[in-house]
Amino acid sequence: MHGLLAELGLILTALATAYALLAALATLIATARSRRAAPDTGAAQAAVTILKPLCGSERGLYERLCSVCTQDYPQFQIIFGLHGPADTALPVARRVQQQFTALDIECVIDPTRHGVNAKVSNLLNMLPLAKHDLLIIADSDIEVAPDYLRRVLAPLSDPRVGLVTCGYAGRAGPGLWSALGAQFINAWFMPSVYFAAMFGSQWFVSGSTIALRRELLTRCGGLKALVDQLADDYQLGAQVRALSLRVVLSDLRVDTLVDEPSLAALCRHSLRWLRTIRAIRLWAYAGCAMTFSLPMAGLGAALARFQPKALILLAITVAARLVLHFAGRRDRWRDGWRQLGLIPLHDALLLGLWVWGFVGREVSWRQERLGVGRDGSLHRVPSLKSQHRGETAE
Repeated sequence: MHGLLAELGLILTALATAYALLAALATLIATARSRRAAPDTGAAQAAVTILKPLCGSERGLYERLCSVCTQDYPQFQIIFGLHGPADTALPVARRVQQQFTALDIECVIDPTRHGVNAKVSNLLNMLPLAKHDLLIIADSDIEVAPDYLRRVLAPLSDPRVGLVTCGYAGRAGPGLWSALGAQFINAWFMPSVYFAAMFGSQWFVSGSTIALRRELLTRCGGLKALVDQLADDYQLGAQVRALSLRVVLSDLRVDTLVDEPSLAALCRHSLRWLRTIRAIRLWAYAGCAMTFSLPMAGLGAALARFQPKALILLAITVAARLVLHFAGRRDRWRDGWRQLGLIPLHDALLLGLWVWGFVGREVSWRQERLGVGRDGSLHRVPSLKSQHRGETAE
């Protein structure tokens, strides 16, 4: 029995090491590509409409919206969408609109809800004002470089490409929980995306950036088909692939703000991501066990009774994990050194949340409790207060 456990431990450690090495390699390649100069192709200069759904005044929102306004691109329209005039993002959007008066910027304020997914409802309210055939849907929390539009739109010059999306790097706000949230993106989620893309996977589509033509969006069934979906971005990519068109992961990587005020907020946010993956690809979610390379390599080495082969593999895994920790930090290497001690805390917390993600079918999204069906569809979960009011009324 001890011999069998030792062999299993060596296999587990070897698998974790192999994944860690390949994920580190894929991340380094993606980081190098993201620093390339933007392509200069005439086909990528067509006018484009950027749809920016907003909800609440997040930290740094003004700077992030301004970054979209300073594009090295000949003609673009920006539409900010909000569900109501009381939204705290509205003064920020108006300020940007007033600062960049030479740009074509619209604010759409429309409370209409077309389904459970508030973001998709917002986009549906914005779409009628879009003037151009090329569309970019982009989350409010991303910050982009001046060559963003040229780089994202360049692949659409190939008629075989239907949709372009972007990877992203988490930039932590102040505090421990934000730092852990950024590691969730930089050291686990995006490396797994780059790893899959290295082997030809096209499953990844991120709301950070989705670029496509309006005609293709209509052929896919439009946004109305996504109003009750949790993973609306993934479903849109699946519809594009169903038309035998490619989904391209751009070389460009954008920055996204990670601002987690508490451990509870971090857990809620992370669980929503994890349960989204579980809802759309259950077997892939179960296979995520190997992506927790450091805990798995440690467990395997322990089962192998820390024999020399297992210790060597564990050391290689630690080195690869350090590469993931520092990859893509640009000028923030000092932060990386200061946060070395967070690596075991992050990996242990993430592994626990992954296990927790198997239990329950609810997520928290913008102060709403939502249930997730087995097909990835959403439904509202009544709060305890509303349930109590209903019982009282009866």
